[in-house]
Amino acid sequence: MRGRTAAALVAVAVVVVAGGWYFGTATTPPEQTQVASGSLMFPGLAGKLDKATKLEIVHQGKQTVIEKRPDGAWGIASLHDYPVQPGKLRGVLIGLTELRLVEPRTSDPSEYSRLAVDDPNGAKSEADLVRVVDASGKPLAALIVGHRRVRGQPGMADEVYVRRPGQAQSWLAEGSVRADPDAMQWIDRDVMDIKEDRIASVVVGDKTLVFGRVDGKFTLTEPADHPKLEEYKVDNVGRALEMLSMQAVKPDAEVTGQPAGHSVFTTKDGLVVAVNLLHADKDVWARFAVSGPEKVKAEVHRLAGKLNGWTYEIGSWKEQSLVPTMADLKAPEPPAPQASRPAAPAPVPPPGVALPAPAAGATAAPETGKAASGSEAGKGASSPVDAGKAASPADAGKAAAAAPGAGGQEAAPAEANKAAAASGSGKGASSPADAGKAASPADAGKAAAAPGAGGQEAAPAEANKAAAASGSGKKAADPADSGQAAAPATGTEKHDAPAPAQK
Repeated sequence: MRGRTAAALVAVAVVVVAGGWYFGTATTPPEQTQVASGSLMFPGLAGKLDKATKLEIVHQGKQTVIEKRPDGAWGIASLHDYPVQPGKLRGVLIGLTELRLVEPRTSDPSEYSRLAVDDPNGAKSEADLVRVVDASGKPLAALIVGHRRVRGQPGMADEVYVRRPGQAQSWLAEGSVRADPDAMQWIDRDVMDIKEDRIASVVVGDKTLVFGRVDGKFTLTEPADHPKLEEYKVDNVGRALEMLSMQAVKPDAEVTGQPAGHSVFTTKDGLVVAVNLLHADKDVWARFAVSGPEKVKAEVHRLAGKLNGWTYEIGSWKEQSLVPTMADLKAPEPPAPQASRPAAPAPVPPPGVALPAPAAGATAAPETGKAASGSEAGKGASSPVDAGKAASPADAGKAAAAAPGAGGQEAAPAEANKAAAASGSGKGASSPADAGKAASPADAGKAAAAPGAGGQEAAPAEANKAAAASGSGKKAADPADSGQAAAPATGTEKHDAPAPAQK
């Protein structure tokens, strides 16, 4: 009995273990499936690459094709098979042969974009489809290349997410496949690189300009009689072939334009580079031809294989170095000195317009050539109103008598008499002493009542002050006392002249 029980228990245990193994592995997600570490993604690809004729790269639905030319070199199909960088092409092909699987990743299409292994034809896809095909069009290798994985420690191998086209499973692989979808990034943009110290001479045009070396320095030798030149521009001519790069390239037959000049560069060891420039619209294109003796035959062969049959678009700034003119090299003229500007004349008021009165409290400056009367000398106008008062006719006569003549001499009595007669007083100065007398208080009162500047009458308040100062005790009639409003002064109304004094 015990034996049969033990046998039954063993049988149950076997069934349970077998069932657990079966159902456990059957429900394991594909992402957790283990593979042999280090397995090659494309076993045997290295031995098939000699049959490869094309490398195709698709990114966001756009295709770049690199194909083998009849001469055995590889070129960009869209750029008329212009040669690619051999090292860059070699890196992609070798990278495919060395790619090794590390571990499986997602097989969920909704998660592909996170790893950039989604459809490379998508408008926003970051994935690249890389295909290597043979002459019959059969793919030797095809792979969707996604994001690279950043490794935190230096010296560790690169890793990248990949997926085979038509398969759901994605993988993390060890290695690097950098397939650039931009065709211009595949070609060698460097046209040539001939250092300045190799250049022996440069002839521009039909010996319009000739450059050479004098005591080892590169300089313009013809014409000998030339204007002052910018040294750095002359140096740029010697460096014109240094690190010369292009912006675009086309076969010779596809570039037409107007000739823009030619030049010949000769190195110290005999290498000759002929340059011809063309203007096509706003672009500058250049064609090159090389030749030389036996000692530079290898360099001639290398450059000719690259340059022959091609026209290169170069930067417009290089034109002044490859085919310069005298105007390009000439130093600018020094700026002419600017003439000093004359001082602006003092403003002159138009006729009938008086200059503004001095500020309150300021002393009016005496007019040039005139002296104040003896009694008023040294006195300034106490206010703008006082400064604008006109002297009475009698005072005018006295001032004329007291004012010195030309050269600082006093006016003669006859001149004083004329001034008095003009004032209507009828009195003349009998002597210089009379001319120097001060005005009487009565005259001062008259002066206060006389019209002000511009023919206006003095205000009654001012007239009263003047009367009080004269000692007469009489006040000027106030328009308010008479009940009449004072007429405004217009500057043209007439005034009664003071009665002439009785003799």
